[in-house]
Amino acid sequence: MNKTRDEVIARAAKIKLLVMDCDGVLTDGRIIPMPEGEETKQFDSKDGHGLRMASRAGLRLAIISGRKSFAVRARAEDLGIHHLYEKAYNKLEPFKEVTDAEGVVFDEVCVMGDDVTDIPLLRRAGLAIAVADAMEDARAHAHYVTEHAGGKGAVREVVELILKAQDRWAAAMERYYEEGLS
Repeated sequence: MNKTRDEVIARAAKIKLLVMDCDGVLTDGRIIPMPEGEETKQFDSKDGHGLRMASRAGLRLAIISGRKSFAVRARAEDLGIHHLYEKAYNKLEPFKEVTDAEGVVFDEVCVMGDDVTDIPLLRRAGLAIAVADAMEDARAHAHYVTEHAGGKGAVREVVELILKAQDRWAAAMERYYEEGLS
């Protein structure tokens, strides 16, 4: 289903909401069990900063994850993620909830996934993204496959793609050329 670069740019220009899976998209997919049943994960700082840039530019953000983790909740809060759904075994329900809450149609939603549990969302998204190391079945439903792997810059790559397609990248970068801002 991979589209041409021009088709991907046209789809990205319409995006108002970025919906991401967590494990394998925001992380490299590894889960580290901790005492008391908790788990920890590693997140990429470039992805995190990209999400801050996306939020400042007006994109709405959501995480829909099949797992529940303090690490994800803490990361979502730190980054100001607008919507977080955990233990979403049927990801369509929270997907419909967040699109309704944001008042967007599916064509205005970018979904990032890496595995078969993400296929129902990828099939509905205006811009379906699979990370570079996604499972083949998920990749088959993507309009675009990132150059970067999950948890290693894929989210930042997609944020830049969307903001550039919407001619908002230069404005997002202005703050970095002003003295003392980050």
